[in-house]
Amino acid sequence: MTATAPSPAPGEGTARPRAATFGTVTAALAVPLLIVAGAATSLHTQEIESDWAERQRKACRSLPFPMAEYAAGWAGALLGVAAVAVCVLLARRLRRRYGLRLGESWPGLLAGTTVWFSVLAIPMELIQLYVVHAAAASGINLGDGC
Repeated sequence: MTATAPSPAPGEGTARPRAATFGTVTAALAVPLLIVAGAATSLHTQEIESDWAERQRKACRSLPFPMAEYAAGWAGALLGVAAVAVCVLLARRLRRRYGLRLGESWPGLLAGTTVWFSVLAIPMELIQLYVVHAAAASGINLGDGC
């Protein structure tokens, strides 16, 4: 009978794969970029509406509501939600593939800390989306000069 050496315990002598791969770093950097892009796009709806109102006053007639404002309003809200989705998918990937929690690697820590800004950004983006649809329904007062 031959004796065999005991197998090493999990984690002993085996190297854990690095969690900072190109995919995880890309996903981690995408979270703050999506948050900023969503907030900026959502706030841009105010500029579009202001320009539209000014053009109507100068033309002294009602002009069609700009579709760019709808697009910016919806894009802002969708980018904010996409940032949360990317962070959740990154957390699942880190847990399944590397056995790490979100805060145990620098890409996960970056995504996990910045995603909390979406808690502030998403309600603002939804309010901006409501304002877009409210402005489209109400039109603009052209004033007495027309």
